[in-house]
Amino acid sequence: MNDIAPRSMPEHALLARYAGNGGYADCYVTEIPGNFSHAEFVAAFYTTWLFKLERAILKFFVRRPSTDGEAQQLARGQRESFAAWTVEARAPNQLLLCDFLGSTRSWLMVESRADGGATRLYFGSAVVPRVDTRTGEKKLGASFRALLGFHKRYSRALLSAARARLQLTAC
Repeated sequence: MNDIAPRSMPEHALLARYAGNGGYADCYVTEIPGNFSHAEFVAAFYTTWLFKLERAILKFFVRRPSTDGEAQQLARGQRESFAAWTVEARAPNQLLLCDFLGSTRSWLMVESRADGGATRLYFGSAVVPRVDTRTGEKKLGASFRALLGFHKRYSRALLSAARARLQLTAC
């Protein structure tokens, strides 16, 4: 599987707690030849050219600067915050981050194929619903619904960039 594909997230996924209940959660998957660790994937993900653009925006607009070194520390479990996120949970081969507003979650996971010939890379996001004070109902904001198409394309692009970065390191 060389493409990025939307998939149901595994039951044991740390992000699974955010699926349903008025919120939004997604999961994208790809495979890459070779055996890559979770730390390698996290470091690659947060140091791609594409994510560096997001990091620059965060630095400028919300004063949340970050470095490649901090991304490496996050990947190795030596850091509990990175740019606009804090670690909400870790599990073997998984990382769940919460943004500084508590509105979104980002999740990264790896699984080695049984034959050891490839690594499956997972990336997912969740948007936590807000309670409508008039109705008491949990729902997503109009701005998120308007940007959902962009979000899906951007998620695929981020995972594709991370896969490409890992492929370069394997050469």
